[in-house]
Amino acid sequence: MVDELKRLQALQTELGRHAWLYHVMDTPEIDDMTYDRLMRELRDLEERHPEHASPDSPTRRIGGRPSGDFRKVGHSVRMESLNDVFEQGEIGMFDQRVREQVGEEVRYVVERKVDGLSVSLEYEDGLFVRGSTRGDGDVGEDVTANLRTIQSVPLRIPVPGTAADAGRIGSAPAYLEVRGEVFMSREDFLALNEHQEAFGEKPFANPRNAAAGSLRQLDPSVTAKRRLDIIVFNVQQIRSAEGGMVPDTHSGSLALLTDLGFKTSPGWCLCRDADECWRAITAIGEERGELPYEIDGAVVKVDSFAQRTELGSTSKAPRWAVAYKYPAEQKQTRLLDIAIQVGRTGVLTPNAVLEPVRIAGSTVARATLHNQDFIRERDIRIGDTVLMRKAGDIIPEIIGVVRSERPEGTHPYEMPDTCPVCGAPAFREESESAVRCSGISCPARLFRSLVHFASRDAMNIEGLGPALVEQFLSAGLIRDIADLFELARRRDRLETLEGLGKKSVDNLLAQLEKVKANGIERLIFGLGIRHVGLKAAKVLAQAFGDMERIRNLSPEEIMTLPDFGPRMAESLHTFLRQEQTRVMLDRLRTEGLRWEGPVAASTDGMPLSGKTFVLTGTLPGMGRAEVQARIEASGGKVSGSVSKKTDYLVAGEEAGSKLEKASALGVPILDLPGLLDLMGGGGDMV
Repeated sequence: MVDELKRLQALQTELGRHAWLYHVMDTPEIDDMTYDRLMRELRDLEERHPEHASPDSPTRRIGGRPSGDFRKVGHSVRMESLNDVFEQGEIGMFDQRVREQVGEEVRYVVERKVDGLSVSLEYEDGLFVRGSTRGDGDVGEDVTANLRTIQSVPLRIPVPGTAADAGRIGSAPAYLEVRGEVFMSREDFLALNEHQEAFGEKPFANPRNAAAGSLRQLDPSVTAKRRLDIIVFNVQQIRSAEGGMVPDTHSGSLALLTDLGFKTSPGWCLCRDADECWRAITAIGEERGELPYEIDGAVVKVDSFAQRTELGSTSKAPRWAVAYKYPAEQKQTRLLDIAIQVGRTGVLTPNAVLEPVRIAGSTVARATLHNQDFIRERDIRIGDTVLMRKAGDIIPEIIGVVRSERPEGTHPYEMPDTCPVCGAPAFREESESAVRCSGISCPARLFRSLVHFASRDAMNIEGLGPALVEQFLSAGLIRDIADLFELARRRDRLETLEGLGKKSVDNLLAQLEKVKANGIERLIFGLGIRHVGLKAAKVLAQAFGDMERIRNLSPEEIMTLPDFGPRMAESLHTFLRQEQTRVMLDRLRTEGLRWEGPVAASTDGMPLSGKTFVLTGTLPGMGRAEVQARIEASGGKVSGSVSKKTDYLVAGEEAGSKLEKASALGVPILDLPGLLDLMGGGGDMV
């Protein structure tokens, strides 16, 4: 008894958290099958101990809370969720309960359960007026603007060309509310994740997660680019116009919705008993791996609306429908090798090379292993027999190792320390799980390098966006960044590319010529050096003045700059000393890019603004380069000789003739503490 109550309370807490991650944050940590089984366990415990079924238990909720970013919408007809079943016998029990309450004459509709985000669409006099998410079933979010971007959402019904438009069922209803599922196809999901990874953004976990995140964008233009779709599966409310018909069955309502121009679930069927329902469920299960979109089950619904009213609902779900959840198919196969793939952001991703095995409707021969931590935590080794499944029936994944089948002589796997594509050093930051290639001209990461180089804060090459970079790479016009500045010698080929005429080519080439005069801080930032942002690039340019000096700096010299620690210094030094970096920079210099003299930054308001300093002697505790960098970072200038224009001489030990000349000219003399005091750090004049 005590153990059961502890388990009940633990499940309420655990499932409440997972519901929040899934519905509110769109970042699920467990798969649907695991969540469903935990929920079922909690429901069983609460039935045995009803006095401990608290009002805020996950079993009393339908979904997540509405986001605070959208206007709230109250649902006049509650958008209920369904009770889940997992075995054939449970379908028979459901059928028996229905017949005991409404009699033997029952028909069921069995249809696919599309895995997406449930929404309501409202129409007045045939016009789409509002769309909202399910939210918690009673209150959702107004996402009308985003739903309007989905091509399969009719903005007016009947849709021209439909049976309704031809007069078969009369005019559109005076008011209609329908329920549908917004989803993303498998193909579009994979394309979206490729785009996310290409631009260094986090990929989505699954198509449902991608659809939910896309529909809840504050900017509808982002939603419009995500290629969402919708399948409408239920009439929530209907008020007929004069002469119009109102269906009295679910099958009739699906026919009506199709006639009005809605996209409804294909392949639904009408069944007379539990056995026919099971055959329909089995048929859907056999085809789910071949469908263009993801489903997470099959739904069995009583067809008659009158019988539905008689059956009613519990506090959570209707008594006239259940959702059958298919078990995740798992197969064993052998791990033949681990191949490294280098993505467009330079991340090295280990991929399992497998003995081909058929899972969920397709043959799987490869699966991502994510990173070194994923491999180490599961102790995955080449030669192992591994257990496979498809996450969400779409993404192959290894869920474990069959240790009893492990052959002798296997070894733990370690990620390579060089890029397999270009040979540049690969590195892993302490705070990250990813291993990255550091090569600026690595073919695998060239797309990302070029997009960054052309971006606004870097070289600011107007008109050279990701789409054009992709065209240049596909046409073989560019092999590294320096090739951009050779395009003028290839203009004949440029003008043959789709969308590039003579004027467009002229504008692009003019831009490439213009940016050659950019300050070297833009070039430094455009190289995409790890840990070196725009601010650090400006400090480098101001402190050292030309690229030739910067490329030959030692880590110790780099660390003399303000805010340049060991990690940044080592990253910069390693990058600049690579052979491919050296070759590329030499070519950029040959092509005429600015190599010396950064664009002067405004020093207004800085403590040493407008002041000129001369350094002499040995400055205790600080090298000459660091002192110069600090003066320049505070707005001052450093000169090599004393003159009447010199504002201060900074004198250290063993100062020579410069000290004598400064004294003769009446130039104020500072020691190092005096300089720091002038900059705001304390010290005295000599």
